[in-house]
Amino acid sequence: MRGHILIVDDNPIDLKLVGELLEIKGFRTERVSDAEQAQRTLTRLLPDLILVDIALPGMDGLTFTRMLKADSRLAHVPVVALTAFAMRGDDQRAHASGCDAYLTKPVSTRQFSDQIVEILDAAQARRRSASASVA
Repeated sequence: MRGHILIVDDNPIDLKLVGELLEIKGFRTERVSDAEQAQRTLTRLLPDLILVDIALPGMDGLTFTRMLKADSRLAHVPVVALTAFAMRGDDQRAHASGCDAYLTKPVSTRQFSDQIVEILDAAQARRRSASASVA
């Protein structure tokens, strides 16, 4: 098993597609449709990565990401912003909110899983480097 990924997206088609693409590559997924469900899920799950749609009902994805990064238990978990409404500056706003990466929808069915593996590998390398510099 490659890792556990929490997917937060209110579009059921995108939620299904992203989940299945990751599961085919050996990831376990947990799928929820809004930030409030994600918060409840995170009380029992510490995922290896969180994919979050920026435009969620209720709490938007960037507010949710800021909340995650402020939580010491979750701050190290990489967060990837997903959006179908890519506007100029959205990637900068996502990074400023704490997102580790930014991907646009529709996702490329051929490249998506590889992109996630790269993001996870980079996050693990950063954590190893940080812990080595502390030691």
